[in-house]
Amino acid sequence: MAIPRDFINELIARTDIVDLIDHKVPLKKAGKNYSACCPFHSEKSPSFTVSRDKQFYHCFGCGAHGNAIDFIMEYDRLEFLDAIEELASQLGLEVPRENNPNRRRDEGLSRDLYQLMEEANRYYQSQLRQHQDKQKVLDYLAFRGLSDQVVERFGIGFAPDGWDGLLSRYRSQQESQDKLLTAGMIISNDNGKRYDRFRDRLMFPIRDRRGRVIAFGGRVLGDGTPKYLNSPETPIFHKGNELYGLYELKQAHREPRQVLIVEGYMDVVALAQFGVDYAVASLGTSTTAEQFQLLLRSAKEVVCCYDGDNAGKEAAWRALETALPLLKPGDTVRFMFLPQGEDPDSMVRKTGKEAFEALIDEAQTLTGFLFDTLTTKYGTDKGNLAKQAIALIEKIQDTVLQNLLLEDLSHRLGMNSADDLKKKLGFKSPQGVASARHKALKGRGTPLRLAVALLVQHPQLGLNLIPQPALKHLQMAGIDLLVELLDLTRAQKMNSAQLLEQFRDTDEFSALRKLAQWEHQVADENLEQEFKKSLVWLNNQYIEQRYQELSLKQTHTKEEKIQLKKLIAAMKSCQ
Repeated sequence: MAIPRDFINELIARTDIVDLIDHKVPLKKAGKNYSACCPFHSEKSPSFTVSRDKQFYHCFGCGAHGNAIDFIMEYDRLEFLDAIEELASQLGLEVPRENNPNRRRDEGLSRDLYQLMEEANRYYQSQLRQHQDKQKVLDYLAFRGLSDQVVERFGIGFAPDGWDGLLSRYRSQQESQDKLLTAGMIISNDNGKRYDRFRDRLMFPIRDRRGRVIAFGGRVLGDGTPKYLNSPETPIFHKGNELYGLYELKQAHREPRQVLIVEGYMDVVALAQFGVDYAVASLGTSTTAEQFQLLLRSAKEVVCCYDGDNAGKEAAWRALETALPLLKPGDTVRFMFLPQGEDPDSMVRKTGKEAFEALIDEAQTLTGFLFDTLTTKYGTDKGNLAKQAIALIEKIQDTVLQNLLLEDLSHRLGMNSADDLKKKLGFKSPQGVASARHKALKGRGTPLRLAVALLVQHPQLGLNLIPQPALKHLQMAGIDLLVELLDLTRAQKMNSAQLLEQFRDTDEFSALRKLAQWEHQVADENLEQEFKKSLVWLNNQYIEQRYQELSLKQTHTKEEKIQLKKLIAAMKSCQ
């Protein structure tokens, strides 16, 4: 459910961005702003500035910019809702949700589940060191070559053999037992008898992006089945939205160069033991769109690692189809196939870190894998090959990658160019083209762009401003955005951060954030004057527009004749 807009505004208003950032990145006073070396890229001289007036940060080196919510999202690598929760918790506020009367009850349940999962995690870790069967577990860990440091880093524990190891801790707590059932930690049979889900297994806690334990994976220690047992879907765990090891990776690397995605928990842990500490696992599912988005937000390059058999190739193809619509400029996805019978765990033990990373470096490009797969499938049947390739390429939003693939395809089909291919095969451009008002913001120095920039940087210019009805009828790309900004700032006092937050999920958000940092060369003492001059110019544009509309008509009503005379007089007064 959505978070009320008023709450987000209050959150930004009550958060001082200077204090927020200073706790994480020490700031120094620099005139009326504050500065530091940018936390988002390496630099020797400070180019990162924070404005208390605007409640905004901007890096002149890498271009990072935004409000308090953006900073938490980027610095702590959190999603929008998680960032809201984090800021609210710092202020001692509870995040409300709209349109759901049961939300408060659900949030209370979630808090209880997180607490119970953390208690379960501590229990499993204690059993690894204290249980009478601990030696067989320690021997197994030694056999797998896992050090105490890696075991501690991933919080690995042990679920003892027995029906009620965890359950017995809550024997007299019926409510906690019910919640353990909800969390998937215990099972109830047809007779209502309850027992532990995980028994005689090595336990791998699965953490969300905030480090909270939300589920477990358990590996059998003997020859039992299934080899791996995972938590079921619960109110706090949706396996298609999570990645095992992502939290641990982020703790080790704030800006990883690449992320390796593998299939199993032990693969992630074994790779980390050998120094390849940038791997995550997809929790036994085909990599979902949500997981790919997490990966691409974590690093610009994702390497998908699979077995080299047919099942591995099919899984890789599904991953390619999932990834294509999500790729943005600068993103890279490659595919790594291991020899048959090997997995990352066995391979890194056999070859060592250096040789394993050499295999990663040799991973196949997305383009190579796509066309090699289609060529293997269709051979000399160029018609079907082209049809399937075009269907995939049309899904791509990154026009650079799209054009590269089209050029490659045209070469394979013996055509002259990608343009020739598009015409002959009826290629459709991707959806999601920027709106007209978004394009209008890219112009340089126009009165409209200046008015928008000044209003974004100084929202007080719009406070109590008299309405501008003519602007709503002006036919100009981008004018509706200015009207919307005027309506927002006229009614309430807000800062730049609060104003921009109104547009977070719109096409214009990125352009507006850039305009918030645009050097418009207007002195502070002339802000109001220049802003009103821009509004006057835009109103005059409407006068000319309306005059042209009426003057082209063959006949006029009485009202139109009166309006035409007024327009002519207004135009003369403007000359």
